[in-house]
Amino acid sequence: MNKTVSLISKNFKNLDPKSLQEYLHAGGYLGLEKALASTPAQVIQEVKKSGLQGRGGAAYPTGRKWEQAAAVEGPRKIVICNADEGEPGTFKDRYLLQYDPFKIIEGMTIAAYAVGATEGYIYIREEYKKLQDQMKIVIASALEGGFLGDNILGTGLCFHIKVVSGAGAYVCGENSTLIESIEGKSGRPRIKPPYIKEKGLFGLPTLVNNVETFSVIPVIFEIGAEEYSKYGTEFSKGTKLISLCGNIQYPGTYEIPFGLTLREIIYDIGGGIRDGKKLKFLQLGGASGAILPASKIDIPYTYEDFEGNGLTIGSGAILIADETNKVVDYMKSVQDFFLHESCGKCTPCREGNRQLSKIINRFVSGTASIEDFQTVERFARVMKYCSFCGLGQTAPSALLSAIQHFPDEFYQQIHKVRKIM
Repeated sequence: MNKTVSLISKNFKNLDPKSLQEYLHAGGYLGLEKALASTPAQVIQEVKKSGLQGRGGAAYPTGRKWEQAAAVEGPRKIVICNADEGEPGTFKDRYLLQYDPFKIIEGMTIAAYAVGATEGYIYIREEYKKLQDQMKIVIASALEGGFLGDNILGTGLCFHIKVVSGAGAYVCGENSTLIESIEGKSGRPRIKPPYIKEKGLFGLPTLVNNVETFSVIPVIFEIGAEEYSKYGTEFSKGTKLISLCGNIQYPGTYEIPFGLTLREIIYDIGGGIRDGKKLKFLQLGGASGAILPASKIDIPYTYEDFEGNGLTIGSGAILIADETNKVVDYMKSVQDFFLHESCGKCTPCREGNRQLSKIINRFVSGTASIEDFQTVERFARVMKYCSFCGLGQTAPSALLSAIQHFPDEFYQQIHKVRKIM
């Protein structure tokens, strides 16, 4: 039985992504037409009714976010699509950019109508250069077809979109850092308040949503919020794109309804562990997500069940590790990533990542001490609670969960313990 669904992914590999006509033939822009037939307030209420939560990782209710953005007054307002998909193991936004770019633009246009914006930006990571070029072609086609620009579909709505290249830094996935980057500054997070909705890009009221979030919007208006909310669970409405990777038989991007268990995702959708090996652990939500042992894969994939188990869905990445993978070695790769990507603005993250890397390297080489085991956990907790932005706060998530679930693998790398054994 196929446990995947095709709502926002229905166009993947089924049409020419640069063809406006093929997109229209597949039902494209029906959502925008329906939205424009309503008032901006009604559009926001429909989004709230759908139960959509932001798909970029924070899971903030999208309708509430739009409502707050609409309430802010300003001479100009801006909508930004965050396409800086830099989370390791995550590639679901790339699929949307590559196979259904018009849907992203349509969702942004509906958002602009709802909050009163006239300018839009799509911030695409620099590694996606070909997708940047494709998006520019798509924007030009939408402009020529009357779906962007001035007086969209004869309604008086004006909305223009520009493509901006990312700065090559993981931290630019954080919304305020992304805005700093667009403005030509170093990619470092801002102090809040003021919040982005009040003073964002160029000091103007700004709404920022993720690629997947914008792609869901046209579907909600095409089929109706009530129909969309039939998918998923009571508290996790709709569907979710996941990036399944690692030691899995069938890696890829899949659209699933909330409520499937991790076991169903791994074995029924992913085909199980590659080469007949046993599952050892998985990492959820990318490098900034927690490690989960194989014994806990019957947890349902929902916001509420993950929260109850100290987990986050995050970017939607699910990385599979088999019995041949050593937890300590994996932690080194994660720690090396965060050491490289810390922007250096705050001491807990900058120095914390540096010290954690030194200690993890001692565990890998088998020269760690029992004091190192105690210190690494203490430093990780300081980072979690004292770092300035989400990077430093979540960077130790994998390490803390690995210590919780696999303490023996760390003890085995302690020099004195190895000598006694």
